Amino acid sequence: MSFTRLTGIALDEIVTHMSDPRLAAHMPLLTGPWDRDAAASFVAAKEACWRRDGLGHWAILADGRYVGWGGFQREGADWDYGLVLRPEAFGLGAPITRKALAFARADARIPHVTFLLPPSRRKLGALGRLGAQLVGEVDYDGARFRKFRLETA
Repeated sequence: MSFTRLTGIALDEIVTHMSDPRLAAHMPLLTGPWDRDAAASFVAAKEACWRRDGLGHWAILADGRYVGWGGFQREGADWDYGLVLRPEAFGLGAPITRKALAFARADARIPHVTFLLPPSRRKLGALGRLGAQLVGEVDYDGARFRKFRLETA
């Protein structure tokens, strides 16, 4: 697996990925249709995070093929980790997350990582095995999430 910038992925690939209705089940902020304009705005917003913070979300490749996006985004004092995979790559979540967390542990800017999960996510054992602790519930862009925190230092 490798991480690269989203700018290296064809917009049509991102549109196809984000238009899959299976994603919406656990993404309350995924509303409305995705087209090339939406994908371009999304990539531009993620690139703005890179410019502002020196870090952001990556495109994730498995065997050179785009399987999703994820990484770290600065949210106030926190570095929030997100991962959105194509349904056929859902099984890659654990190894991708291990690789991303190894990156976070090696980066002095990231003393801890947060995870925001919607209430629809019921299987949370992997977070516990990582050592993440529930810190409470938060509202983000009008949606409710459970917030977990993992110390990386």
